[in-house]
Amino acid sequence: MTDVAMGSAAWSLPAGLGETGYLRAKRATDVVLSVAVLTILSPLLLMIAIAIKLDGPGPVIYSQERVRCIRKRSGSGWVWEPTHFRFFKFRTMQTGSDQLHRQYIAAYIRGDEGQMDVAQNGTKSEGSYKLVNDPRVTRIGRYLRQWSLDELPQLLNVLRGDMSLVGPRPPISYELAHYSEIHLRRLAGPGGVTGLWQVSGRAALDFEQMVALDIEYLKYQSVWADVKILFKTIPAVLSREGAG
Repeated sequence: MTDVAMGSAAWSLPAGLGETGYLRAKRATDVVLSVAVLTILSPLLLMIAIAIKLDGPGPVIYSQERVRCIRKRSGSGWVWEPTHFRFFKFRTMQTGSDQLHRQYIAAYIRGDEGQMDVAQNGTKSEGSYKLVNDPRVTRIGRYLRQWSLDELPQLLNVLRGDMSLVGPRPPISYELAHYSEIHLRRLAGPGGVTGLWQVSGRAALDFEQMVALDIEYLKYQSVWADVKILFKTIPAVLSREGAG
């Protein structure tokens, strides 16, 4: 275990998971596939950027502080040490306060469906934990979210080494105030653009189910598991289930 200070709080993570050989193969795959996808989709990325600029004021790329973990040697073993990084997305919202999301994510982590409904003004969808009907979402932003196109700039995070293509979703910094010790275990590995949670139900799953899937992935991660998740991501995106 290793104690790490994040802001004013100190908490700990379990010993690192994953063999060095696997992590090297994972990194090589991340770089090759990210470069290929960015090259192929570059005309689409340009069109999206133009559409966002025409839709209203604000930057094309939205960056947000998130938490990732760096694998470090500690004594005779390895630990995952948390740190912050800038997470990229196409901007899908008007610029302004994130108080609505702060309230919703706190209720989601607690499993408080009543407060989740209150945060959405009584419009929470049955069987979905996704924050919908957010008044901050722009016209083009709603379309980008439906097809998960707003996630494409995260390939830049993958190239920078901030994230992997496959892994648990990196949390926003303010989410950690609501995490228990077991929740922190989902951070014991590289964060990902997609993962076992995204292809296993996504918005239909509550927070505890998401954490369980992330921990399961970290226990049994392999190159083959990553390949299967990447292939399953394609129909999950096309179905638009849990998007929006």
